[in-house]
Amino acid sequence: MQISTERIILGIDPGTTLMGYGIIKGTGKTPAYVDMGVVDLKREGDHYMKLRKIYERTLELMELYLPDEVAIEAPFFGKNVQSMLKLGRAQGVAMAAVLSRDIPVFEYAPRKIKIAITSAGDASKEQVARMLMRMFDLKDIPKNLDATDGLAVAVCHFYQNGLHTKNPGNKSWEEFIRKNPDRLK
Repeated sequence: MQISTERIILGIDPGTTLMGYGIIKGTGKTPAYVDMGVVDLKREGDHYMKLRKIYERTLELMELYLPDEVAIEAPFFGKNVQSMLKLGRAQGVAMAAVLSRDIPVFEYAPRKIKIAITSAGDASKEQVARMLMRMFDLKDIPKNLDATDGLAVAVCHFYQNGLHTKNPGNKSWEEFIRKNPDRLK
């Protein structure tokens, strides 16, 4: 019996105005494009309703594509504390939706994602989009580049060469104590 190495990866670029997502199928060493898009949150006036929509739409994406793993972009450090707080909440809600389905979540810094796609950590959204268009032989760049940002997160995770085959961390307090007896007081 041969074990399949195929895996479906959902990439998420969290946001409170637009949440980008991308889905790829990885077989062997080559990723294949499945889909990408955005969740438009502009019509949701209340911040809490935006968070609810992020949660619900993330669950819908998981039910539709059945990902084996989910990769999400980590918030970058900015000067506006309120924006950072809102972005962190959006990311947390998306992660909670994924974890509620027992799917492993992996987090990547924006710079690492850009390097994985373009080899340049300071690449623009447009450069990332163009590289992904070439990589997957797609004709039209999407109207909202948050979609290609979500796709880039998935591709970045794919190229981690199995470094994250399991979700890091302990499954229980018992496992943590067994692995870290020196940390007990």
